[in-house]
This record gives sequence, structure tokens and C-alpha cells, in this order.
Amino acid sequence: MLEAIFWGTAAASSLVVGALISMKWDIPKRVVGIIMAFGVGVLISAIAFELAEEAFKTAGASWGLALGLVGGAVTFFAGNYFINKKGGKRRKKMGGHEDGSPLGIVLGAVLDGIPESIVIGLSIVHGGAVGVAMLVAVFLSNLPEAIGSTSGLLQNGWKRLHLLAMWLSVVVVSGLASFAGFALFEKASPDTVAFTLAFSAGALLTMLADTMMPEAFEDTGQLAGIMTTLGFGVAFWISILD
Repeated sequence: MLEAIFWGTAAASSLVVGALISMKWDIPKRVVGIIMAFGVGVLISAIAFELAEEAFKTAGASWGLALGLVGGAVTFFAGNYFINKKGGKRRKKMGGHEDGSPLGIVLGAVLDGIPESIVIGLSIVHGGAVGVAMLVAVFLSNLPEAIGSTSGLLQNGWKRLHLLAMWLSVVVVSGLASFAGFALFEKASPDTVAFTLAFSAGALLTMLADTMMPEAFEDTGQLAGIMTTLGFGVAFWISILD
């Protein structure tokens, strides 16, 4: 239980790290885009080998796996649509966020992080340990979001203490989501575990396509493709050694 909370919180702590970096230094958009593109590759690898493959190994080619993928994608799509209306559309974007809102950004960060955090807790139940590739993927995917959003909110007059409190609250929610992944699925059937893994995979893939990939390409251009491939390769290598 405590292990699940610890790893979920540790993976999400990059939100605070990113905020502190943004407060200390003026990070170029291109650098943030490179980090984001690399994180996309790492997360794609983690989805393929830590989630989809594990779901298949757990329950085989079941309807639960297919329904989980579709359900995760549709759920994230609907949640993201609602959050976009609340001002969280450009939450991973460097800039002023003139048309955004702190509430939308927070809700967006929670929406992005919950599937990742649940998987961290679930992986402890399922395999007894957290996959390194998954932890790296979550940590890296959060950095650009915190850097970009913090930069924009600072420009809009937000105080640093309030920003840190905002990100800390998201980290706490992520830790609790990881605990939920552990507690709710500790005695779950293989079909339920497979469905949940696939659900998270579908949600995260949709998140990548809807938010991270477009922003990474906008900030880095064609270099985004190279960095994504590099991230995928590094994460794949980690998963082999893990």
C-alpha cells in the first residue's frame, strides 16, 4: 500500500520539479518540445510493453482487452472535451494561456495523470514491482506540462506559492490514484486486471495524440519525430533490462 503511494507520488513529482525549473529559468519552447517529444516516445513504449502486452498476457485476446482500449479512449476524449471547455485546452503549451484557466489546467493534469497513476499501483499488485519504463514515462510526460503551464500562469500574474500549492495538490491526487490502483485491484480477476490495463492504454494513447504530439511538433518541427523514436528506443531498452 505505502509502496503504491510512494511510487505514484514520485512519478508525479515532476510536476513540482517542472514548476520549480520554470520559476528559476526561462526555458526555450524548443527545449520543452524536445523533452515532450522524448516523453511521447517513452510513453508509447510503456503503453505497448507495460500495458497492452501485459493485458494480453493476463487474459489473452479477450473482449475485455478490446473494450478496455475503446473505453479508455472514449473516456479520455469526453473528459478532455469537458476540460477544454473549462480552459485547459493548452495545458501543455508554453505561453500566456490567455484563454485558459487554472482550474482547467489542474483538471487537465489530473485527467492526464490518473490512468498513469492507477497503472503504477496496479503493477505492484500484478507483478510485485513497478516497471522502470513506466515510471520514467510518467515522470517525463509531466515535466513539459508543468514547465509550460507554470510559465504561462506566471505571465498572467499568478504567485509562485499558489502555483506550487496547485501542483502539489495534483501530486497528492496522483499518489491517491496509485493507491486506488493497488487497493481496488488487489484481489481482482485476471479479466478485470486486463480490462483496466487496456483501459489505461487507450486513455494514454488518446492523450498522446490529442495533447502531447501536436504540441511537441508545433514547438520542435520535424525534430519531434527523431526525439520520439529516441525515447521509444531508450524505454524499450529499459523494459528489456527491467
